[in-house]
Amino acid sequence: MDSYAVFLRGVNVGGINIKMADLRTALSGLPFEGVKTLLASGNVVLRSGLAAPDVKQQFEKCLRGSFGYDAWVVVLSGARVAELVAACPYPPDDRSTHSYITLSSDTAVLDELFDAGSALGSAADGGVDLERLGPEAIAWLAPAGGTLDSPFSKITAKARYKAATTTRNLRTMIKVRDAVGGL
Repeated sequence: MDSYAVFLRGVNVGGINIKMADLRTALSGLPFEGVKTLLASGNVVLRSGLAAPDVKQQFEKCLRGSFGYDAWVVVLSGARVAELVAACPYPPDDRSTHSYITLSSDTAVLDELFDAGSALGSAADGGVDLERLGPEAIAWLAPAGGTLDSPFSKITAKARYKAATTTRNLRTMIKVRDAVGGL
């Protein structure tokens, strides 16, 4: 059995409301064990004998069938979540900035996002500070209180990225790391 973290895209925002208890119930018939939800933003940890792509396929099918929306998730091994948290060069708590990690199930999409973010220049120049953490993740900073207005946040919100990406703040990623490590 492998441990996984599943990150749902767009849950409990934009009209897609799912109670975490209902999500756990919907997942109960699937080949998953130790299912735990974290926060209301769509973070799930679990164990499964399936490979990550199969966990993704089963999870998305369940969400679409149970909750009637075009669902997308990013699935990472527990070990990979820990590696990404450790690799993030930004602080989890800072008064002036918030640290985020954008996750993707499609390396080409993440390449495009990284190039677009890099073209903005550094935060000192009105752009964004970002760091590629691997084929599935980009870490970036946003000014405290201005995340949704940050140039990179506006890029990641574009419709063409929604099927392959989701973003979590670093504090949430730490909570997920700790939860998946406890399975």
